[in-house]
Amino acid sequence: MLLPTGNPHPLANVAAETESPSPRPTSPILNQLPVTPSSLSPPSDTHSTPMSPAPNDPVISIGRPLRTHKPPSYLKDYHVSIARSNSSSSTRQGSNVTLLQYIKARLCGQFHTKDLGSLKYFLGIEVARSSRGLYLCQRKYTLDILDDCGLTGARPSEFPMEQNLKLSNSTGAILSDPSPYRRLVGRLIYLTVTRPDIVHTVNILSQFMHQPRQPHLDAAHRLIHYLKGSPGQGIFLHSQSDLVLKAFCDSDWASCPMTRRSTTGYCIFLGSSPISWKTKKQTTVSRSSAEAEYRSMAVATCELTWLSFLLRDLGMPLTTPVPLYCDNQAALHIAANPVFHEP
Repeated sequence: MLLPTGNPHPLANVAAETESPSPRPTSPILNQLPVTPSSLSPPSDTHSTPMSPAPNDPVISIGRPLRTHKPPSYLKDYHVSIARSNSSSSTRQGSNVTLLQYIKARLCGQFHTKDLGSLKYFLGIEVARSSRGLYLCQRKYTLDILDDCGLTGARPSEFPMEQNLKLSNSTGAILSDPSPYRRLVGRLIYLTVTRPDIVHTVNILSQFMHQPRQPHLDAAHRLIHYLKGSPGQGIFLHSQSDLVLKAFCDSDWASCPMTRRSTTGYCIFLGSSPISWKTKKQTTVSRSSAEAEYRSMAVATCELTWLSFLLRDLGMPLTTPVPLYCDNQAALHIAANPVFHEP
């Protein structure tokens, strides 16, 4: 993990340059790297200096837009792309340790950076590394939430929300100061980065940010009690899992007592590792549970399509169909044969 440190690089002076109608020359520092045209080449008003790369060096493309109407910010307008070498003597993969060390050394040679070693803690996310994979959790962040709410000594709960609880915007007393509730729900939203088990509850609590009431605060405290029982819960990314996508989707028909709209939820796995999950209220009212489930399948399919293109761009194209699991037979029949759907 590389972070900038010390005084800013001389390239930072680019952001302070005044507007000028004449094109500005490329920085001489860029000429020290092998540069070739990249697939992410800048527009016609940009310029970069080409050079011939070494035979066994990875191809690195760095270009700086030479704008005349607005000065570029530091390092924001630099396009960097890395391609694997076509050398026949040694094949370098994207996860090759030697290639990574080579790139880090070249970056440290051109910019003021600091190598922090293996990733252990970043933006409240704790990373535990082993030969089996990576474990991501937010234990310290969760304990900070408990301490901020004054519930560090609370009794743990086994469930994040009471069963069949229906929250509305018309029952209960309005909170005199909604700031603590909004702050708490905002922190819980970030906690869902590594806690798929609380996504549904947080989605419900976030719908009352404009005018929270006492039942909403009680439900949020119930979720805090649940977090007290498992502050170190997180996700585990297996290192030996198969690179095969599979998805599970479901819906809660007419779960909103105010709008009668359904809730969509899905979870997508890459092998045995969860990589994407979401819970969201549907935009329209579904007239049947089959329609709500079908809409849930459509949302999950869109996410699977995007992930399949992403994996293909990363050099891991999918060779088998992606299974999508749903527990509604009517929705499955509609997906298999559109004739079953009413026109």
